[in-house]
Amino acid sequence: MLSMPEAREDPKLGLAAEILRCRGTVFLKAWGTSMLPSVWPGDLLTIQSAAYDEVVPGDIVLVLRNNHFFVHRLVERRRGQDCLSWITRGDAMPHSDPPAAASELLGRVASIRRANRSFVPSRRVSLLHSALAWMLCRCDRFRNLTLRIYAARLQAGLTRSGQSFRGVFGAVRGIPGISPSRTSHQ
Repeated sequence: MLSMPEAREDPKLGLAAEILRCRGTVFLKAWGTSMLPSVWPGDLLTIQSAAYDEVVPGDIVLVLRNNHFFVHRLVERRRGQDCLSWITRGDAMPHSDPPAAASELLGRVASIRRANRSFVPSRRVSLLHSALAWMLCRCDRFRNLTLRIYAARLQAGLTRSGQSFRGVFGAVRGIPGISPSRTSHQ
C-alpha cells in the first residue's frame, strides 16, 4: 500500500524504520490503492511499534520489504522450526504477499486520519467491505471512478469547512498508482 523510494535515496525510510524498532511512533501518508476501502490515498497513518504478541491477524501492519514500506492487513502468523513469519495481504489484492520475516514487521496502524476525523481501523472486515475490496481489486474502471468520486467529495468537504486541500490530491491523475492504464495492483 504505502510504497516509498529506496532507503539509499530517501534517508527518511531508514529513520522511520529505526524509530519503530526503538518502540516509537511515526506518521506516514498513504499513497497506494492496495488497502482500499480501509485506507485511501492521502490518509495519514499513525504507526506504532508493536511486539510479536501485540499484533494479531486482522491488524493493519507496516512491513519493510526490499527497501519499501507496505501497509497491509496481517492475515496469518506462521511459526516455523527456527523462525516466525507474517502473511499479509492488501484488502484490495487478490493474493497474499510473500511471507515476511519477524524483523520486517515494523509496527501496527494505530489510527487513521482522513480529512477532519481520526479513527482506529477495525480488525474485522465486513462482508460489504470485502465485496467492495474485491470489486476495487478486479475492475480498474470502477477503482478509478471510486477514487475520482472520493477525491471530489473530500475536496468539496474541505472547501466548505474553509480549509485548503491543494496539493494533496490535485488532479486525480496526480495520485500515484491510479492511472487508467495501470494493470499491476502493487
